[in-house]
Amino acid sequence: MARPSKCKRVCRLPIHQEFRTCRAMTGDNQLILSVEEFETIRLIDYLGMTQQECADQMQVGRVTVQMLYTAARKKLARFLVEGTALSIQGGNYELGKEQENSGMKGEREMKIAVTYANGQVFQHFGHTEEFKIYEVENGKIISSEVVNTNGQGHGALSGFLKAHGVDTLICGGIGGGARNALAEAGIQLFPGAAGNADEQVASYLAGSLNYDPNTQCNHHGHGEGHTCGSHGNHVCG
Repeated sequence: MARPSKCKRVCRLPIHQEFRTCRAMTGDNQLILSVEEFETIRLIDYLGMTQQECADQMQVGRVTVQMLYTAARKKLARFLVEGTALSIQGGNYELGKEQENSGMKGEREMKIAVTYANGQVFQHFGHTEEFKIYEVENGKIISSEVVNTNGQGHGALSGFLKAHGVDTLICGGIGGGARNALAEAGIQLFPGAAGNADEQVASYLAGSLNYDPNTQCNHHGHGEGHTCGSHGNHVCG
């Protein structure tokens, strides 16, 4: 008799279940990403867990996580390269709560920077004169400080943030060059945020930050008063 498949522990269902590109029509074949495959992407790639931490969280063996994660990455690659529709559904899982001390983002030491002006998220990364940097341990803010960029702008700001030990940035509008520089510096980016800076960081730590990963800012040199574009916000977590 075949050994029954062990039910995997999933802590969060996906907010969005259907993804289609311009070329993927309703009648096309679609890729199916199981809920537990999605969970490995969420835990490893989004929250930064190791495969062993992911296995502990899902209450399965590391080999199982490796198989799920490899399958999920291949499907995501096909979705990006071929433009095939992607649906997250099905699988063999049960819902549970996040484990404490699991090493998730927000539960390890980290530094979060926010483009800052008068208590608000400043909306032009390249022109920001100040960052507010928050030091976080065990999912809680233990200190914060406002630092001046001393006239540095655009590409130089990624090095400025890296020198301050920042690993996560929350901002408003940001251009493509700055995005690339931040990626090279290993800084995770959450653009398209707005409002009170302290509240946005608290939302991020709670997994409910309202941001837009597609936000761009192409108004360099147009002076003050412009609004950096946004294209429909997402909620992290």
